[in-house]
Amino acid sequence: MIPFLMGTLYALYRYEDFYWLRALFMFVSLLSFDMATTAINNYYDFKKASKTHGYGYETHNAIVRYKLKESTVVATIVTLLLLAAGAGILLVTQTGLLIFLLGGLSFLIGILYSFGPIPISRMPLGELFSGLFMGFVIIFISAYIHTDDSVVSLLIQHGWVQLHINIPEVIYLFWFSVPAILGIAGIMLANNICDIEDDIENRRYTLPVYIGRNHALLLFKLLYYVSYVDLIVLLILRVNVLLVLLVLLTLIPLRRNIALFTANPDKATTFSLSVKNFIIMSAARIVVLGAAVLVHYVT
Repeated sequence: MIPFLMGTLYALYRYEDFYWLRALFMFVSLLSFDMATTAINNYYDFKKASKTHGYGYETHNAIVRYKLKESTVVATIVTLLLLAAGAGILLVTQTGLLIFLLGGLSFLIGILYSFGPIPISRMPLGELFSGLFMGFVIIFISAYIHTDDSVVSLLIQHGWVQLHINIPEVIYLFWFSVPAILGIAGIMLANNICDIEDDIENRRYTLPVYIGRNHALLLFKLLYYVSYVDLIVLLILRVNVLLVLLVLLTLIPLRRNIALFTANPDKATTFSLSVKNFIIMSAARIVVLGAAVLVHYVT
């Protein structure tokens, strides 16, 4: 929901347009699919777990914790996927082929992330895929649906495919998305750092398993500090300098949370700090961009 809101506000500020019906269809599809992939991930972990005791299995997995029936879980997953696909198709009818392709690819990656012979979540690519698709792709689509093809257009005419890309606009959008990309990757990395022993036992070869806990903790720190490069693009887009500088204040709680997590990476006690960091980073940018939108429309 945070990348969705960031992309929507970006479109309001940059493109000065908003289509509420498109936003509603995307909201329903996005939320339904996110819940579906979470359910698939829990179900796959429940079915494939070698270790059937401890916090990761008995408490963290909702199926075990709430004693859910497998049939109920499967029915929930199917219902959510149908709802997400239905709303997605309605969005395509309002926009075009590009949304169909990006949405379809996102659905595919979302399912393969948790399902299949070798799910992406069990590979050292989980942080990359989750960051790019939940960070950049969601923000891109959230902004794109309000642009009427002024950023990217994809047409099929007389057997020819025509793709037009406004390169500076796409670069700006990607640059703006960096905090979301790295913040979401940070959540996934923190999760995998906390689970490193269980993952080895359950044959989940995640990034921390490959590079080791110390290197993973160093990467965890770097993700957050690098994320502040997006402030440059906010200045390029002429967001008020004082508003942009206010975002730097988020470094204070961020540094404290990073220190607490790296000192004791634990799923039950400190993992939530990575989620808090993402919310702090994103909320600051949402407030700044929202204020910029209000100033822009008032003046």
